[in-house]
Amino acid sequence: MDRNEMTPSGRTSLWRNARLATLREDLGPLGIIEKGAVGVRGGRIVYAGAESELPVGFAEADQVVDCERRWITPALIDCHTHIVHGGNRAREFELRLEGATYEEIARAGGGIISTVKATNALSVEALVETALPRLEALLSEGVSTVEIKSGYGLNIEAELKMLRAARQLERVRPVRVVTSYLAAHATPPEYKGRNGDYISDVVLPGLVKAHAEGLVDAVDGFCEDIAFSPAEIALVFDKAKSLGLPVKLHAEQLSNLGGARLAASYDALSADHLEYLDAEGAAAMATAGTVAVLLPGAFYTLREKQFPPVEALRAAGTRIAVATDCNPGTSPLTSLLLSMNMSATLFRLTVQECLAGVTREAARALRILDETGTLEAGKSADLAIWNIDAPAELIYRIGFNPLHERIFKGERIAV
Repeated sequence: MDRNEMTPSGRTSLWRNARLATLREDLGPLGIIEKGAVGVRGGRIVYAGAESELPVGFAEADQVVDCERRWITPALIDCHTHIVHGGNRAREFELRLEGATYEEIARAGGGIISTVKATNALSVEALVETALPRLEALLSEGVSTVEIKSGYGLNIEAELKMLRAARQLERVRPVRVVTSYLAAHATPPEYKGRNGDYISDVVLPGLVKAHAEGLVDAVDGFCEDIAFSPAEIALVFDKAKSLGLPVKLHAEQLSNLGGARLAASYDALSADHLEYLDAEGAAAMATAGTVAVLLPGAFYTLREKQFPPVEALRAAGTRIAVATDCNPGTSPLTSLLLSMNMSATLFRLTVQECLAGVTREAARALRILDETGTLEAGKSADLAIWNIDAPAELIYRIGFNPLHERIFKGERIAV
């Protein structure tokens, strides 16, 4: 941008005397600028670069903030959550400690189905109220975008109710919400052994209604022996495609059914979990531009032994994102900072991969990279300002939150 150019309208703000991790790929790992500044007009970034090249006029911006050499990153993005739900599953946590497996609990009527009962008992307003503490925990760590799934209703009206609650959260807190329709999450007891009927009676017509109401940004499913087969998921994806909606998939978490390859064949935004992914699946994802979303919270909670094939993903050139998978049963985790630490410690991701995984690549996994995820002119001014000496501290520390300030759409949000 020419130094004499400024966007024509809106209030101007300048964050100066900062160190920037822009996450711009053309600037190398993390896109670091040591003596940087971020200029904002009307809620959008006009300039993010060296302070010495700041456009003329920004030194007299309406608001000038001296960052005192603090680090600025893009605000964080949690690209896989189930934060809208009723109840909790602490008792199932106890059962797993006593030796029961995830599959055993699910087949005995626990797992997702127990949360379905608790969720169906709540109104939209009650779902919003129960989700707020989980959302606020994420926001307190510099998160400004959260993906929220349905999937604990398993009937048309309850799935719509969850999505309405997700949209409502965006109206009561300063956050960007991206929704995913996940009715193909589990089969309710009344449809046991009749997955096809459940898909035709509930999943597909529910999707049409949710889309007509403007509640759906993407369509998700759970491809696993205890959930839905690739052929069944394909029926859901076909309907999504007919409605012009992108897809994503819980895939290869407990076994390799080829879900990631199926997702890639539909140009899915992401395939998530992936502990049992093979090299062929990783290559298919890379070719399709499907992001691999790693969920260390579920891996940790379930005490899994099978690690996601990080080396295969790297070799294939598959993009990698990291998320909390915040849910009541297998990942009751509301810390994206801890998710990064787990991804580094358990999965051996690098600092660069972890930080990119909760900013740039998470935005890519939600199809919002044109809007947020990096510090670049034209994007929403979603910033996180940190009391750290180096970006590695965001991944290295455990149980410590160094957030100094969160900026959302150019507005300073109290921490």
